[in-house]
Amino acid sequence: MLEKTFYKMMLSKSFPFPVKVTYWDGKSEVYGNGDPEIEIVFNEKIPMSEITRNASLALGEGFMDKKIEIHGNIQKLLVGAYESADSFMRASKFRKFMPKQKHTEKQSEEDIQSHYDIGNDFYKMWLDPTMTYSCAYFEDGNKDDLEQAQIAKVHHILNKLHPQKGKTLLDIGCGWGTLMLTAAKEYGLKVTGVTLSEEQFKLVQKRIYDDNLQDVAKVRLQDYRELGDQKWDYITSVGMFEHVGKENLPKYFADVYKYLNKDGVALIHGITRQQGGATNAWLNKYIFPGGYLPGLPEIVTDIIDSGLQITDMETLRRHYQRTLEIWDKNFNAVRPEVEKKFGERFCRMWDMYLNACAASFESGNIDVIQYLLTKGPSGKTLPMTRKYMLDK
Repeated sequence: MLEKTFYKMMLSKSFPFPVKVTYWDGKSEVYGNGDPEIEIVFNEKIPMSEITRNASLALGEGFMDKKIEIHGNIQKLLVGAYESADSFMRASKFRKFMPKQKHTEKQSEEDIQSHYDIGNDFYKMWLDPTMTYSCAYFEDGNKDDLEQAQIAKVHHILNKLHPQKGKTLLDIGCGWGTLMLTAAKEYGLKVTGVTLSEEQFKLVQKRIYDDNLQDVAKVRLQDYRELGDQKWDYITSVGMFEHVGKENLPKYFADVYKYLNKDGVALIHGITRQQGGATNAWLNKYIFPGGYLPGLPEIVTDIIDSGLQITDMETLRRHYQRTLEIWDKNFNAVRPEVEKKFGERFCRMWDMYLNACAASFESGNIDVIQYLLTKGPSGKTLPMTRKYMLDK
């Protein structure tokens, strides 16, 4: 009886629209006025002690293990929870401190491989043909063509650098190589990519040889902190600093400064919380071990302290929301095939991950920002206005 009272307290004010909750004893209640749009079913009781210890971890695992079912739009349900001040996602009585995340070079390698080395074949099933696993850029009315939007994102980043043919570019956390290889083929740059994922490294190597780019492109299976004294004219890093850990953010930007030539330009693209830095226990355990989403003030402080200067910042929150919605649609289209290989629990986990991230961007709980930085006076080698960034 006490635990059901706790559940009612937790759920009754968590959503701005009516929600039906069916409990483990078969009894149901509707919280909110009107016909419920979504139903939450507790097939089993999750101990109150687990929820109060960490709500996101307990409820996330409950969903994975089918102790919880959600009938209706998962993303909408989570957006409601993020936007309701008294919900279990925001109320102070449900917030718990997370253990600090340590990021030695060895730990960073293990963290990256645990996520990206699931296998290239898995990501090929639901990413677009460019194999780009980061926020796309939807322009000119495009809302649904993910491949077009990912290609547009790559050009949007490279155009911001105002790159000059024959110069050099370092891509920190190069993924499957689309950005660096586009820079080599279409912008005439000599490029180097670094990754800690063996699966990504092998595929980028193959793409370099398939496109006969050995003279202008190379990829290293190496920690970005071990690049020595070599310098580049441009640096890009997309979706990378979220993985380095809070304690390593100052060094990350110090290394960007170190690796840039004088008056060099960097475009750093990463998930940022305007409300301040945060971790999430469920995501840390199952999706991104060691992940930390930094706050905007700490990012700006680390940039300034490194010696870099900020030329431009652009938020792409709605673009990432749309990217994730398409990823989830693509994932569910091949879900039976994924389930055969990885099992139902994995599929429920991945579906929740994509929906939770989409909801977090939609609600403004997290953002993604592109930081255009210079080693030297801001914008010294760039055009006077932002118009050049959008010129085709």
